[in-house]
Amino acid sequence: MSDRRPNIVFMLSDDHAAHAIGTYGSVVNRTPHIDAVAAAGVRLDNLFATNSLCAPSRASILTGTYSHVNGVTTLDTFIDASQPTFVTALREAGYRTAFVGKWHMGQGSSGGVDHDPKGFDRWDALIDQGEYHDPRFLSADGLRVEPGYATDLITDLAIDWVESLDEGDHDGDGDGDGERPPWCVLVWHKAPHRPWEPDAAHAGMYAEGGPAGGTPIPVPATFTDDLAGRSDTARRAAMRIADHLTEEDLKQPVPPGLSADEEALWKYQRYMEDYLACVASVDDNVGRLTAWLTDRGELDDTIVVYSSDQGFFLGDHGWFDKRFMYEESIRMPFVLSYPRAVAAGQALDRIVTNVDIAATLLDAAGVDVPERMQGHSFWGDLTDPAGAQRDREREREGFYYRYWMHDDRSHQVGAHYGYRTHRYTLIFFYNDGLGLPGCSDRRFAQEWELYDLEADPEELVNVADDPSYAEVRDELEARMWLAQQEVGDDPHPDQSVPRLITEAGSVS
Repeated sequence: MSDRRPNIVFMLSDDHAAHAIGTYGSVVNRTPHIDAVAAAGVRLDNLFATNSLCAPSRASILTGTYSHVNGVTTLDTFIDASQPTFVTALREAGYRTAFVGKWHMGQGSSGGVDHDPKGFDRWDALIDQGEYHDPRFLSADGLRVEPGYATDLITDLAIDWVESLDEGDHDGDGDGDGERPPWCVLVWHKAPHRPWEPDAAHAGMYAEGGPAGGTPIPVPATFTDDLAGRSDTARRAAMRIADHLTEEDLKQPVPPGLSADEEALWKYQRYMEDYLACVASVDDNVGRLTAWLTDRGELDDTIVVYSSDQGFFLGDHGWFDKRFMYEESIRMPFVLSYPRAVAAGQALDRIVTNVDIAATLLDAAGVDVPERMQGHSFWGDLTDPAGAQRDREREREGFYYRYWMHDDRSHQVGAHYGYRTHRYTLIFFYNDGLGLPGCSDRRFAQEWELYDLEADPEELVNVADDPSYAEVRDELEARMWLAQQEVGDDPHPDQSVPRLITEAGSVS
C-alpha cells in the first residue's frame, strides 16, 4: 500500500437532487459514471445541507462552519475569503490546489473584504451564477470568455491544471525532477442550475423521441399535493411548477388549449427534459475525469468525490427549487472512491452534514483540522465501516438546520430552523428576515411543523399539534435548542425556552 498522501478531485454540481442519480434509486434518469464512483467506494445516504441554498452551502463545505459563523447566510451576504478553509489547510501542508467553476460567493471586494477565491495556486471562477454557453471566467489574470459549454470547459480547465503540474522542478534541486506534491482540485459545476440549458450533445435526450425519452418522464406521487397538511409558510412559497416557471425556463410558450392540469404536466415535462439533459452532461464529465485518472495510473491514489450543494424539488409537492427543510431539498448526494483505503460497494446511513466535509477531507489527507472548524470527520466510517457501525448511537444522531433568506423576492420562503433525526423532522418557521441582505422586511405568524418520517416519509401530514406526538415534540424542541447552543447560533428572540430545558435548569 502506498504511503503517498492522496490527491483529491472534488466535483460539486448545483441543485442536483439525489433522486436524479441512479445509485440513489432514480426513476427519471440514468447516471452511469456517478454510479460507478459509488460502486467503487461509498454512497452516503444521509448527508444533509445545513442551509439549502447555493452560496451558503458552498461556504459551509469550504470552511467547515455553519452559516452564522462563516457569514454567508443568504445569497446577498458574500464570503470573507481570508477565513481558513480545508483548501488553505491542505496548501499549508504541501498540497498544490486549484479551483475551477462556480464560486458564487461574491467577487472582487466590498468594505475592505476580499471575496475572490484564496488558498489556490490557480483559480478560474464563473461570474455570479455563470453562463452555460461561452461563459465568462475570472482569474487572477483578469476576466475572459471561454468559448464552449460550461460543464465541459470546467472539466477541461481542471485537467489542464493538473497536467501542468507534471512539469517543473518538484524537489528544488534544479534538475527538473523530484516527487510531485499531492494536489487537490475543486471542479464545481454550474449545472444543473436554473435555467437548465443543455449542450447540443444532450439537448432533447429526454424528450419524446429522444435517445432516453419516448415515454413521459415519471411524475412524483406528490405532484398534485395541495399542501393542505403544511403551514401557511409553505403555501406562500412561489416555486410551483404550475405557476412560477417562466418562458425562459420552458424555452417555448405553453401550447394553447390545455386545461390547468394538462398545462402543469406539460411544464413538468419541459422542465425535467432540460434539467436531466444538463445532468447527463455532468455525468459524462464525471466519466471523463475518472477515465483520465485511470489513464494516468492515478485513480488508486486519488480521492474522487461527487456531490451537489443541496437537493432540489423535481415536481415533488408540485415544486421546483429548494430552501425548505424538507427531504428533497436538504438531502445532498455524496459518493466517494479511494481504492487505497475505502472498500468498494458501501452505503453509509449515518447522519452527517456539509459542515463535516472539510474535516473529513483533511482527515483523509492526514492534515490537522483547524480549531475553528465545527464539523466532524466521518473518514473513519468510510475506512472502518464495521467499527463505525458498532460504535455509533443511531438514536442520538441528528442535525441542526437554518434557512435565513426570509421571503426573498424570487421564491418567498419563510426563514426557519429545525432539527432532523432519523425518524423525525421538527421545523420552526420564525418568519423574520432580521434585517439581513436579501430578505424582505415583512413578518408573518410563527408556525411549527413536525413530520414522522417513518409513518409519513413524503411529509404530507404536519403532526406538530397532534397530542399523541406531544412528548416527541418536547424532546425534539429540547434537542434543537441544545444543538443550536452547541454550534453557537442564537434562537429567534420570540422563541420560548423549551419546556424540558426549563425543567432541567440548563438554560444558558
